[in-house]
Amino acid sequence: MVTDANSGFKNLKETFIVDVQKAERKALNVPLISPITVATVKIEKVDNVAIKIELVDGCVGWGEAPILPPITAEDLPLAMSKVAEACEFLKRSPPMTLGLVLGEVGSILQGHAFASVRAGVEMALIDAASYSIGKPLWRLFGGVSNTITTDMTIPIVSSVEAAQLASQFREKGFKTLKLKVGKNLKGDIEVLQAIHAAHPDCAFILDANEGYTSTEAIQVLETLHEMKLTPVLFEQPVHRDDWEGLGRVTKIAKEKYGVSVAADESCRGLADVKKIVEENLADVINIKLAKLGVLGALEIIELARASGLHLMIGGMVESRIAMGFAGHLVAGLGCFKFIDLDAPHHLSEDSVVKGCEVYGPVYKFPNARGSGCFLDWDNIMW
Repeated sequence: MVTDANSGFKNLKETFIVDVQKAERKALNVPLISPITVATVKIEKVDNVAIKIELVDGCVGWGEAPILPPITAEDLPLAMSKVAEACEFLKRSPPMTLGLVLGEVGSILQGHAFASVRAGVEMALIDAASYSIGKPLWRLFGGVSNTITTDMTIPIVSSVEAAQLASQFREKGFKTLKLKVGKNLKGDIEVLQAIHAAHPDCAFILDANEGYTSTEAIQVLETLHEMKLTPVLFEQPVHRDDWEGLGRVTKIAKEKYGVSVAADESCRGLADVKKIVEENLADVINIKLAKLGVLGALEIIELARASGLHLMIGGMVESRIAMGFAGHLVAGLGCFKFIDLDAPHHLSEDSVVKGCEVYGPVYKFPNARGSGCFLDWDNIMW
């Protein structure tokens, strides 16, 4: 039996009346320390969409939609246009319950094509409501904890650079490293060896971002096993539509090497999770608000827990607005085995005021109302 730690939010949806006074959006530039390379794309810069919603009682909520085509379906012009459409709807709508308003937003921003912008608007509405009732988001979502511990990602780099990064992250207290792989089988193994030498005590996650065939993925596990290096998780080893390959890797990884496999890109909605459950295609579901929306994520979390799957939380490249919201959710629910919310560590500056405190891998969430963070709205560059 899965306990319903999320009853506070469910109750809020039914009882809280949303009356929007202002709803705005701006492009939010998220500068990176250095480009991030994964198997499918090289991220040079990030232009997200920030969303601000103010209720008639003066309470403000904040949201963020990460825009990373082709990882997200939306590009910036489309995202700005669709968020503006949702904002106009919210400003002219009569007062209604939070649940109804979220349903209307879902009708405007339907499906995977608008999942990221839907998530951003949902975040802002939920944040405003939580602020209005004087409750921190982590308490709204169950109150299990007010802290989380994240892993740290090493993008696709040379073995020398990987070793340097692993050493730096070791000094900062990171005990789990997530390695982006999937472009070069031989190079991936060399990088893993370098990371292990620099941080021998770390647990590590492999994230192929769809980059391997099932045969290559199994070969990686076999080679690592011979080297006495066993990942704690193998994330999205094959193409999102290669269901047979995903199932094959999952079966061999579990039975032969004791390694769990996570579905990320293969999980874009509830139907995907049902297929994964019914056909035993993965052990772990990677939840990303930007690919599912907040409500969609909660629905999938409930199904995954009831089905005995483990949960992982991940993100795109976001500021502490979106990362903080996801962290509040994870801390409040307390049911995630793998936490990958390291994006703020990859940014060269932080435009978010207050909110969660970050101590290396540990995020601590305040007892402040809502998310506890905000943006200096008038000084955000368009």
